[in-house]
Amino acid sequence: MYDINEIYSATSVEDAIEHLVANKDSIIIAGGSDILIKIHEGKLAGCSLVSIYSLDELRGITIDEYGKIKIGPLTSFSHISSNEIIKKYIPVLGEAVDQVGGPQIRNIGTIGGNISNGVTSADSASTLFALNAELEITGQSGIRIIPISEYYLGPGKVDLTNGEILTAIYISKENYEDFNGCYIKYAMRNAMDIATLGCCVTCRLDCNKNKIEDVRIAYGVAGPVPMRCPNTEKAVIGIDISNEMLDEFSNMVLTEVKPRDSWRASKILRLQLAKELSKRALKEAVIKCGGEFNV
Repeated sequence: MYDINEIYSATSVEDAIEHLVANKDSIIIAGGSDILIKIHEGKLAGCSLVSIYSLDELRGITIDEYGKIKIGPLTSFSHISSNEIIKKYIPVLGEAVDQVGGPQIRNIGTIGGNISNGVTSADSASTLFALNAELEITGQSGIRIIPISEYYLGPGKVDLTNGEILTAIYISKENYEDFNGCYIKYAMRNAMDIATLGCCVTCRLDCNKNKIEDVRIAYGVAGPVPMRCPNTEKAVIGIDISNEMLDEFSNMVLTEVKPRDSWRASKILRLQLAKELSKRALKEAVIKCGGEFNV
């Protein structure tokens, strides 16, 4: 049973904004893989929806003359993972979204919806954090661009005011050129499960391939919102590649993550996962960059 008061299908971004402003209690729906579940559970009973699903202007992936990649928020997970631009420049994002749900969810679920529901377990979120993604938000007063780290205000809450819509995700060349990455999702089942913990590491090596020149680590479900670990990142920059470096990296993580107990996993388990996944993800990212570890 879907208790829906009204569904309005927007004809453009501007039309959607106008309708949202005029009907302040309306909720945006795109793929619907999250919203429809909440309605079915009765959490949004009697709601009014503004559908932006038909707005093709919000779909697709392009790259400009400066190497900046633009991802439309209505781009489905399956289109992201199969896109040639993604596969060539930021394959780690394709690998991450390939772990969302099952094939049906990946065909209809959108990357914009995944990060805009505000949940810390979103598989694309930690990877976008590691890529220093920027978000374009359009509203009545115009366009504003913010780093994804400022988008999450708290559990289930993002920085969208009434009448605002996420209209683009940007990743600049400086944040992917010469970088390689690895996303690891730990869940209780091998498929179609919410992450117990997700970890993404991207890194760039020096010209000799024996030191970390830059590194980013980001988590999902290690805190109330997706998060980076800046002190952990700084700790290994300029350090020789070694198993000892991996140990230092993974131990430092424990000083920054803030997991909690929940019905799905204990805080202790999540701390152990944060440590172990950081080590595995950094090692894989280094290897992808051409680095080697002495056994």
